[in-house]
Amino acid sequence: MNTKQLLILATLLFLPLHMSAGKKGTATGKQKSPMVAYLFTYFNSNAPEDEQICFALSDDGYNYTPLNGGRPVIESDTIALTQCVRDPHILRAEDGKTFYMVCTDMRSSVGWSSNRGIVMLKSSDLIHWQHHAVNFPTRYPRTWKNVIRVWAPETIYDHKAHKYMVFYSLRTSDSDSYDKIYYQYANKDFTDLEGEPRWLFDAGNATIDGDIVYNEADRLYHLFYKQESGRGIYQAVAGSLTDTWQMLEGNVEQTKEAVEGVGVCKAIDGKSWIIMYDCYANGHYQFCRSDDLKTFRFVQDTETKGKFTPRHGTIIPITQAEKDRLLREYK
Repeated sequence: MNTKQLLILATLLFLPLHMSAGKKGTATGKQKSPMVAYLFTYFNSNAPEDEQICFALSDDGYNYTPLNGGRPVIESDTIALTQCVRDPHILRAEDGKTFYMVCTDMRSSVGWSSNRGIVMLKSSDLIHWQHHAVNFPTRYPRTWKNVIRVWAPETIYDHKAHKYMVFYSLRTSDSDSYDKIYYQYANKDFTDLEGEPRWLFDAGNATIDGDIVYNEADRLYHLFYKQESGRGIYQAVAGSLTDTWQMLEGNVEQTKEAVEGVGVCKAIDGKSWIIMYDCYANGHYQFCRSDDLKTFRFVQDTETKGKFTPRHGTIIPITQAEKDRLLREYK
């Protein structure tokens, strides 16, 4: 063995373990940046000037400071057919660097049955967003021309279909119709919906504001929803997104107030879950914590005043770089 070969062997023998080839989280693999804060995406009230997309930041997931002085970060008249949006839902894509947002294209002052579609948005930096409005009566003139509600859309990645599923509560003007949760898959560019709406779930009566998360602990998808005939927020579980959903007993919310717009987020600690919902009749948010998505513990009511009066929104964890970028843009 010559001198060069000896040097190579010595280098390999003393190579630190974290540099070994092919190991997850190593120098040869992609390092994931840690999550350090939470981004809350919401709208402020039923007034047209407040049916806009706003952002707020939190370090603990429970106490939030609005960005941009509480003013919109995306103006609805630039993205929506009604020039108003509600119920924004934000999702970090599987690649870790793309963000998808969907929201209800609706001006509530026109009436609660005036919603005909959704807005789909895509971003790589949380600042600049591509947008496309999907109007159901014109998109599906033969089958869904009587749509009067396409409420609270959300997006989740379907690992079985290898596509992003967009689900929402849909209702038509037909006399026997009530709100049911339907779904479609988004196209590759997240600019449109594929195929026709397909039924996903309903509780036998008006079922709205669905939010789905996957729990690795029990290997089940958990669907949280508001059932209009009962009080508050309920839950159903399934082994895959398009399986039959099993309804669970009991309420999720830890209050007797009227609530809606539930949002569930895995906490930065990787163990607990943050559950929040809109106490819409009394103008505040309530936050709970769960370690198993079976039992829920009240944490706090969030004071809402001035330029921060959030309605039906969602939260995601973000990195330090993403937090810094948002703070620079929206001082």
